[in-house]
Amino acid sequence: MLRLARIVLAVTTFAFAAPAFAQLQDENANDFTEKLEIGISTDEIAITSDFRGADLTIFGAVDGFDPNLLAQGKYNIIVSLEGPKDNATVRKKERVFGIWVNTSSMTFELVPESYSLSSTRDIETIAPPGEMGNMGIGVDHMRLVPLGFVGDGSNLGEFRNAFRRIRETSGVYERDPGGVQFISSSLFKASVRLPANVPNGVHVVRAYLFRDGTFVAAKALPLRVVKTGVEQVITQTAHEQPFFYGLFAVLLAVITGWGASLLFRKD
Repeated sequence: MLRLARIVLAVTTFAFAAPAFAQLQDENANDFTEKLEIGISTDEIAITSDFRGADLTIFGAVDGFDPNLLAQGKYNIIVSLEGPKDNATVRKKERVFGIWVNTSSMTFELVPESYSLSSTRDIETIAPPGEMGNMGIGVDHMRLVPLGFVGDGSNLGEFRNAFRRIRETSGVYERDPGGVQFISSSLFKASVRLPANVPNGVHVVRAYLFRDGTFVAAKALPLRVVKTGVEQVITQTAHEQPFFYGLFAVLLAVITGWGASLLFRKD
């Protein structure tokens, strides 16, 4: 049930995000002639137990572009692969009487479980940081809102930096300046990373077009990631039948321990 609820939440999030993107494109259509289109070869990826990560290629096209601006390198593309969202808790450890213990924590509301970003160049050079922050593009500009936060906010930045550092160190958050390349005058391809521990659920591929530092258009497509085989059975049982899963785990541990004692006992 928990897995189903998270997928429904992700689909709902995308459903609400899609109209926002459409509205954003409609507003910019009055000012710009350029239009952005993207496509992926599949809308579902099956992950097996021996999955070690992979690169997903997204192809796109810019219609109605200005050849002179294109020749001057004024067009830039940013593509992101955003995983399902869930609350995330960051804990701070301190040494107390010689023992490392958790002394404080902060939970951020509905952050992507995975996030991969590719761009034609460093996003900080594509548009002003303020605009990237307003749009929430990039790990450094991701909206990290504390859940039920009470305090003066003096340690908010510390926890946000720790969250970003942990996610990038673990490989679930990645960035690749130069991962988007124009392969012809109007066509481009982007490569975004699926980490080895990619979460199940509905992911969202987003593409943004900028012209000379100004946002022009955006597109979004859903991508469903599902685990298959024994790993999926175990994961599904753990979430949908936690009692029987726990009982089986205990029995397996007892049987394994008993078998090991018989195998290595000294007569």
